[in-house]
Amino acid sequence: MTFPTDASPDAADWRRALTRFVTVIPHTRELGLEVLAAGPEGVRMRLPWHTDLTGDAVRGLVHGGVLTMLLDTACGSAVLPALPAPEVCPTLDLRVDHYRPALAGEPLEVEAWTRRVTASIVFTEGRVWQAGHGDVARAVGNFVRLGPRNTPPGFAAALFAEEDAHA
Repeated sequence: MTFPTDASPDAADWRRALTRFVTVIPHTRELGLEVLAAGPEGVRMRLPWHTDLTGDAVRGLVHGGVLTMLLDTACGSAVLPALPAPEVCPTLDLRVDHYRPALAGEPLEVEAWTRRVTASIVFTEGRVWQAGHGDVARAVGNFVRLGPRNTPPGFAAALFAEEDAHA
């Protein structure tokens, strides 16, 4: 499938496209970030537990940088389905409010959504939580739109490319 088409991508198309997107980023690929749901309404992802996420081994806490990375990735991913056509939109700024430390040994869940799209900026929000423990952090992220002129040719096609049957 290429983008745009006569029929807009559905949730399954966006889930596959954003899974492809997060597997191109080395750290999210190595950590096994999973895209659970995606579409114009937002994205939901899950980061399985890895000992590499530990920030404080004595107290059993996740490093705060992991939460920032997770929120930046989710908010940035939420931008793509909110646009008329995918374009490169780097992070302009990201504010993270930490509510409590994340506990080591448990997966992290994140969801993000787009609040507003303008000609030059996309405004997003997101939150991270751990099941049974509630919210860990929230973010407000702004992403600058580079537009079609500054988006590499084939960007959308690469996101929505069919899987290779021999892979």
